Order: sequence, then C-alpha cells, then structure tokens
Amino acid sequence: MSHYKPYPAYRDSGVEWIGDVPSDWEIARIKRTASLRTDRCTDAPDGAQYIGLEDVESGSGKYRPTAGSARQNEDSTVGVFRAGDVLYGKLRPYLKKAIVSDANGVCSTEFLVLQPKTVLAPWLQQWLLTTGVTQQIEAGCEGTKMPRADWEHVGSIHVPSPDAFEQAEIVAVLDRETKRIDSLIAKKTRFIELLKEKRQALITHAVTKGLNPKVKMKDSGVEWIGEVPEAWSFQQIKFLASIGNGSTPTKDNTTYWENGHFPWLTSSCVNQDVVNCADQFVTDAALRECHLPVITPPAVLVGITGQGRTRGMASTLLIEATINQHIAFLKPKPQKLLIEFLRIFLDASYGWLRFESEAVGSTKGAITCEQLGNIKMPLPPLVEQQQILDQARNKLSRIDRLSEKTQLSIDILKERRSAFITAAVTGQIDLREPA
Repeated sequence: MSHYKPYPAYRDSGVEWIGDVPSDWEIARIKRTASLRTDRCTDAPDGAQYIGLEDVESGSGKYRPTAGSARQNEDSTVGVFRAGDVLYGKLRPYLKKAIVSDANGVCSTEFLVLQPKTVLAPWLQQWLLTTGVTQQIEAGCEGTKMPRADWEHVGSIHVPSPDAFEQAEIVAVLDRETKRIDSLIAKKTRFIELLKEKRQALITHAVTKGLNPKVKMKDSGVEWIGEVPEAWSFQQIKFLASIGNGSTPTKDNTTYWENGHFPWLTSSCVNQDVVNCADQFVTDAALRECHLPVITPPAVLVGITGQGRTRGMASTLLIEATINQHIAFLKPKPQKLLIEFLRIFLDASYGWLRFESEAVGSTKGAITCEQLGNIKMPLPPLVEQQQILDQARNKLSRIDRLSEKTQLSIDILKERRSAFITAAVTGQIDLREPA
C-alpha cells in the first residue's frame, strides 16, 4: 500500500469518524445512495439461488455455499433479491457479511437487501465491510445476545464516493490486489490444514504403534487402529477410568445459581486444549440436589452432543469443577493409565467418535458414556506411556509453533487487506490509473 500516493487535494467530509475525503468526492447517507428491497415470498421458484448468512464469508464478502443453505425450508419466508443487489447481514454486524448478488434469487430474512442507485454495488459492499462502518452500525444495534442492525440505522450511515467511472477504476484495483492477498491466505490456510493432518497422524501413530518400528505387531481387531505392538494389552476404557457426565440445574431456582462459587462447565470448554477457569458457577445446594459430579483434576473432558465440531473433542481439566449434560468426564486410574496418554488417545479417536455417534442404531448426534466406556484402547506399560508422551510432546510442539507462526502471518495479511480497502474507499490513497 505504501507505493500508492494520496489525492492532490482533500476537504472535510463533515463526518467526524470519516475525516477528510478527496475534494471532488461526494458524501451522502446510504439511504440516499441505495433503496431497501422488502419483497418476501414463501414459494421460491425451483432452482432459485438461496443465500443464507452461513454462505457468506466474514470480512471478504465471498460466496461460500454450504449444505445447510441447499436444504433451506421452502415453506419459510425468505427475502427476494435481484442481480446487482447488495445483501448485508443484519445479525451480529461484527461478523462483517456483505455480498453482491450476481443473479436473481432468495435469501435469509437476516439480510438487508439493498438496491444501489447512485453508487456501484461493489463500492457499497466494500464500504459496508470496512471496520469503521462496522463499528458505527454495531453502536446502534439492538439486542444484547443477538444484536441486529436495522435499515433506519444502516441507512443513516454516510458513504463517500467519487463518480461512477472512478469507482469502477478503484474497484478493479481492489479486486486485483485482494485476489493476490487472498491467494496467499489460501496457501497458508492449506498449509495449516496439512499441519493439522500431520499432527493427527503423529498422535494416532504414537498411541497405536509406539516408539520401536521393529517391534512385533498384532492385529487389534479395530479397523481404525490396525496393528499394535504385541506386548501391549487391549482394554476397554471403563476398566481404566471412571466415567460420567453432569446436568444443568434449573435456571429458575436461584438457590442453585445466586452467589455460586463452584465452577460449572459447558461443552464450549472442549474447544480449549486445557480448562483452567470457568465463567459460570453453581452453589452447594446445586451440588447436593442435582446430578453434578465433583471432578478433581486432572481429568479429561469430552463433548458428547451436538452437530458442531465440539462433539468428540477432548480437553484436559486442570481445576476442580462440575459439568453439564453435554460433556463427559474421564478420570483414569493412575496405576494403569496416564492422564495425558488417555487424552491423546481420545484426540486420535475424534474421527471414529464422530462417525460412531452418527451411525445407524446410535443416538443421533450424541456420544453416550456407555460408548466411551466400551472403547477398546491399546495400553502399553506406564513407563512406555511416558516415553511415548515425551517424544510426541516434542514433535507436536514443533508442529504447533509452526502453525501459530503461519496463523500469525494470515492474521497480518487479513489486517493489511482490510486496511487497504479502507484506505481506497475513503480516498486515503489514489488508485486511479495514471493518465
């Protein structure tokens, strides 16, 4: 961005948070540059494109269709859009979702459908995705848990713009430069995915094959595990650890929650590698009267319900706590099984747990404590468990450091992308082709 020069002259935009704009640019409220399309229907034509909030990538405005959008309920009310409209996600504006439609179709009613009049659709889209606009819209959103933007507020936001020819010039440069940045981001993102695959393969190999590549092997009888060292035993987890889950005390009973002091965890905690704090607490009355186990650390927590990625994920608990019904805890017997060895075995089991909990004959989208207990795991002697963990820890730390470094570079690229777009649509830099 440093090689682009500013415009030759500027003037005060009259809007404090926008500041100065090029002297020949116009500035007007969005409602003067675009109108709101309010058409609705319940009988969308067969084959009509449907766009849901989940189909629009945050920040970039790219269309990323999902399986969920293809299965949208045809009987539900949807918004109608036309080619060239700008769809702006009004639910949780901080997610920054805005897309230009390239064909007629229908969309979630969580979109504001804007029909540009005096600005080009890509210009309005890019303006709506800037951080400054997002902050202004967020400030006027209603609803604390699920904030939504309304047209009155969005329409009141100012948008600076040059003439249509110059808008097209700037948009073309933005498109070219952001594609270059997006290509770098995609390559780095793919690299992180490959590192995750390598990490998973390393964990699986460690807990199923051990350290000695020359050791004699035997068939485990479990397809995803394959062969294991002949000297290892093979036992169900229920004989190696205590297993259980918790509950959610009724929220209407204040004696269970008011002035609570004992950590109570929900399934979101398994998205962390380790759990060492809580944001919700229950009382002694809840511990006495509800199905709430007191779990002493260390233990392993496993998400056991839901269609999201948390089902089957594991985390290590490092504080005394209790849990809700969507998590199971596993507390290994220390004379048989090391906590870290159980944890990385469950990490290796993630794909199998996901498949098993969706298979015919099981509880749809759920893992039961009984299922966890019946899992057979290869079990080396304690000394060898520790040796495997030590070696795996060193290899995993190298992969994790590389992943973190790559993710940092992705975050920097995204920041540069955002800053470049903001600079362009506010006129801080001149992207016009030289005469």
